[in-house]
Amino acid sequence: MQVLRAESYRSMPWKNGGGVTTEIIVSPAGAALDDFDWRISMAKVESGGPFSSFAGIDRTLSVLEGEGIILSIAEMAPARLDKASPPLPFPADVSTDATLIGGPIVDLNVMTRRGRCSHSVERIELFGVTDIDPRAETILLFSLHGGVEVDASSHIQLGPRDTAILTPADAPVRLKSPNASTLFVIRIHENSGDH
Repeated sequence: MQVLRAESYRSMPWKNGGGVTTEIIVSPAGAALDDFDWRISMAKVESGGPFSSFAGIDRTLSVLEGEGIILSIAEMAPARLDKASPPLPFPADVSTDATLIGGPIVDLNVMTRRGRCSHSVERIELFGVTDIDPRAETILLFSLHGGVEVDASSHIQLGPRDTAILTPADAPVRLKSPNASTLFVIRIHENSGDH
C-alpha cells in the first residue's frame, strides 16, 4: 500500500489555460496530458466557461468545496453538482460548459483513456468502521478531510486530501474514522488485450 501526501501533489496550468490543476497521480508515471492511461487531479474553478477537451478520455467529476457547478454536456440535460451529489461520469471529448452556482469550487477529476482502462468513483460518508471491496487492478482512497485510518496489508492514517493506493494484494481493506469523514473510492480497471 502506497500513500500520497497532499503536499507532494504537483500543480500545473489547465490544458486550455483557464485555471490551475493539482495532479494527484498519473499513470504511467510522468505521462503528459495527451498520453496518460489514467489521471487523478483536483482543480479550482473560479469562473464559468468551457472545459478542456481530452480526445478518447472518459472522466468523472466530484465537487469537494464550494456551492457547486452546473455542467452543460453536449446533448445531455444540464447537470447540477454540489458537495452532496454523486460523482458524475461523462465523456471528456464532447463540448462541456460550466456555470458556477455561487462562487469558486474545487473539484476532483478522474480520467481514463477509453480502450485502455475504465474507472468508477464512489463517495462514502464514513463514520465508524466500514469494509471495502478491493476488486480492481488499482484502488485509490482519497480522503477529503483526513482522520481516516486504513487497515489493509499495512496500517496508515490519511490526512486532509491524502490518497492511498491499493491493489488486490492489500485485501482485506477496513476503513475507520472516529469523526464524520468523506472518502472517495476510485477503482481503475485495466482492459485486457493489446495496449
